[in-house]
Amino acid sequence: MMNAPAPYIAIVDDDASVRKALARLLGASALNPQTYASGQQFLKSLEYAVPRCLIVDLQMPEMTGLELHGELLRAGIEIPTIITTAHDDAGCADRCRSAGVTYLIKPFDQVTLISAINKAIR
Repeated sequence: MMNAPAPYIAIVDDDASVRKALARLLGASALNPQTYASGQQFLKSLEYAVPRCLIVDLQMPEMTGLELHGELLRAGIEIPTIITTAHDDAGCADRCRSAGVTYLIKPFDQVTLISAINKAIR
């Protein structure tokens, strides 16, 4: 019996060290991470494949994680989304939750992240 391919998880963060650390963690958890330095770069990738889950940094130049989520919805693309931030802000947390995205504050532990991904792709 063939094993199902590992779920494709997109990571969008303007910080290369964060992208690398998250990709390493997801790869070790039997997931297939792909990383993108910007929302625009990720949007261009959608013509090739749509991920099962999107992990995106809230604060990025040009397009925030919440703006990227909005762009996807306007395009009719629903991807379970986890927004991460180092700058916790109650108003932002509320906006994320009301937009239907999971909100994680950095630094978070790997159990929290993997649990959020598993819940999203179920």
